[in-house]
Amino acid sequence: MQHPPHQSLQVAAVQSLQARPSAVPSPRVPAREEDGPWHAEAVCRRDEAGLFFAPSKEPTAARLSREEAAKRVCARCPVMVACREHALLQPEPYGVWGGLTAAERRVVLARRRRRAAELRQTPGAGPIAAAG
Repeated sequence: MQHPPHQSLQVAAVQSLQARPSAVPSPRVPAREEDGPWHAEAVCRRDEAGLFFAPSKEPTAARLSREEAAKRVCARCPVMVACREHALLQPEPYGVWGGLTAAERRVVLARRRRRAAELRQTPGAGPIAAAG
């Protein structure tokens, strides 16, 4: 299944799973030249996409268990930080990326926005103050 270059990896993975619900999921992060070098090193390439993305109507207990299992995979990944930053910059609306769930990424993004707003409001907050 070909996906446009601007389409997020997560959307491509979810659409792939929806198109073949009874098939074994393909690797979560397909290797594409334009994705950057960190994708090739991602531990999750060897895991099922279903571990990182919720099936529809997943019970809460099952979701929490699945997310914890996905986070354990992320914890041993050498490119976890790059993956997390990718998910925050996109922003990826679903799944576990870089050890964070979608809800956790929303919190991080909200904190970053608040911090940026505070820096803009602080008199004399130039590049040196922002670096601190």
